[in-house]
Amino acid sequence: MGTFDIEANLVVETQIRTGKNVVAYLDNKAAHTVVLGAHLDHLGYNQDKNALDINNDIRNGADDNASGTAALIELAKFLKKASNRNDGAFGKNNYLFIHFSAEELGLIGSKYWLDHPTIQTNFNYMVNMDMVGRYDATKKMSLGGYGTSSKWSEIISKTPTSLLYTIDSAGTGPSDHASFYRKDMPVLFMFTGSHADYHKATDDWDKINYVGQKDILRFVQGIIQTTNPYGKLDFLKTREAVMGRSTKFTVSLGVMPDYAYTGTGLRIEGASSGKLGEKLGLKAGDILLQMGDYKFIDVMSYMTTLSKFKKGDSTFLIYKRGTEEIKVMITF
Repeated sequence: MGTFDIEANLVVETQIRTGKNVVAYLDNKAAHTVVLGAHLDHLGYNQDKNALDINNDIRNGADDNASGTAALIELAKFLKKASNRNDGAFGKNNYLFIHFSAEELGLIGSKYWLDHPTIQTNFNYMVNMDMVGRYDATKKMSLGGYGTSSKWSEIISKTPTSLLYTIDSAGTGPSDHASFYRKDMPVLFMFTGSHADYHKATDDWDKINYVGQKDILRFVQGIIQTTNPYGKLDFLKTREAVMGRSTKFTVSLGVMPDYAYTGTGLRIEGASSGKLGEKLGLKAGDILLQMGDYKFIDVMSYMTTLSKFKKGDSTFLIYKRGTEEIKVMITF
């Protein structure tokens, strides 16, 4: 068996598709606006090959994220009725309802809307509901974004619910609230957890806990009502959430990934203060290409690479800034 030299002309075509965010605005003539969101896209017939199984069955995404989509519609109905009857318990904020497109491809819909808003308003906070259909009291619900305002602890403790939940302080994470957090906005993220049907055709209606989903909707309503008299909430930066549901690692560069980036490598939106990335001089827009022998294709390959290292290990990092490729030595 030998090797051969060949000549070939390669043509790379960019596939362009159009996604549509669905947005509604409830104007209570208030000073600030609360954003309530859920993503409406899913995987279809797995054209992007980002599902865990390879069959061509349709992915209905009952939990991910028809559950959040339905909850947002009901929330809009409820707040519209409250506005019509001039209910003072909800009237000190306006409400912006956004069903995001292209979340599965990297939070593209939410990031695009923030860069090209269809309404100019003064934001207060954002609540995101992504996968709220599989509540299990033994596993509890995850309440993310808890550390993004100094007021959340007081507000949540005042809001009655029968739900059992764990608290995650991080404002980042694998859903659309991360886009708003990066715009210095307090966020909350409702999530009932991953499961064996995640991104599979078996994520269907018959496995939804409808009572649990109703309780989560009531909890969100209660949080909105409790927050109503507080005015504009303060914003706090938090630690970075660990991305990936199964990859485990003990080291980090301390950078914020740009989840909307679809090119090769990991483009970053910045480096956390005092972390290794900042000490290396990494800046927003830099594209991380390689660490040691491992090349980065996307966010997940970056996370997988981190799992190969431990504290005290030394290696090199290659990143691109503009047209220049830069190589630096790093020690975790």
